[in-house]
Amino acid sequence: MHALTFEHVTKRYGREVVVDDLSFAVQPGRVTGFLGPNGAGKSTAMKVLLDLARATTGRARIGGRRYRDLVSPARTVGVVLEPNAFHPGRSGRNHLRVLADGLGLGAGRVDAVLGLVGLDHAADRRVGAYSLGMRQRLSLAAALLGDPPVLVLDEPGNGLDPQGIRWLRDLLRDRADAGSTVLVSSHLLAEVEHLADDVVVINRGKLVTAGALSALQHAGVTVRSPQAAVLVDLLAAAGASVTPAPDGATVVHGMSPARIGDLAAERGVTLHELSAHAGSLEDLFLRWTADRSEVDLAARKGEVLA
Repeated sequence: MHALTFEHVTKRYGREVVVDDLSFAVQPGRVTGFLGPNGAGKSTAMKVLLDLARATTGRARIGGRRYRDLVSPARTVGVVLEPNAFHPGRSGRNHLRVLADGLGLGAGRVDAVLGLVGLDHAADRRVGAYSLGMRQRLSLAAALLGDPPVLVLDEPGNGLDPQGIRWLRDLLRDRADAGSTVLVSSHLLAEVEHLADDVVVINRGKLVTAGALSALQHAGVTVRSPQAAVLVDLLAAAGASVTPAPDGATVVHGMSPARIGDLAAERGVTLHELSAHAGSLEDLFLRWTADRSEVDLAARKGEVLA
């Protein structure tokens, strides 16, 4: 069993802090979505895990070991970081054969992964003639070549058509169900919502939230009141995070429905709705990664509209 652990990982390039005191774990048997805006530090964190970059402080481990200390790294961890890391004049089959030779694998395994990723029909075509989606499939074939128990994938859905996205989802789900550890960085939030068991969200190098997606999606409370402005001030003063919803409701995080009801009753605020809120991953992601100034502005706009 190979859990992935980040323990207070910080990575600086000169004065720029790209990853800032990052700690989280990725468990076997689950698909973990690794999310964040462009420049959040996701790729750098993955490179630290794979010993492609040295952490300034802290450490990242695979089953308790550094990547470079694994007995057979390529048989333990399948990696997709760069979909274009191929010689354009070499065929897809020959590219995989070179990798297979280094792993002590035969041609049969090459044929097997070509079939698995749907490239058997184009295996002898030069990679320079491949589409982006085909190159992405070849990257996945390379990652799966050693049948590793860990997959670390950066934007593996890039270039794939809807059928390819569905195929990738089924592939990763099957791997996790068989006990593999799967870490997937992606901007395709709707697809992550279908696929991931857990999510880890970072912004500006810092951890924003981590946990089971189902629990995070139901962590809020929807409240409606004809005295919305009073309610927003009341809940914010009590320490809750308050976000106006587009339909006029208020979404509250960090406070239970019972506590919200008690506070409203104490101040004589009428409530028309008080219910658990299940937000989409996209809505949650935008809230998690919003600048504090943007959140405050949205709250003030909601009060004016109310």
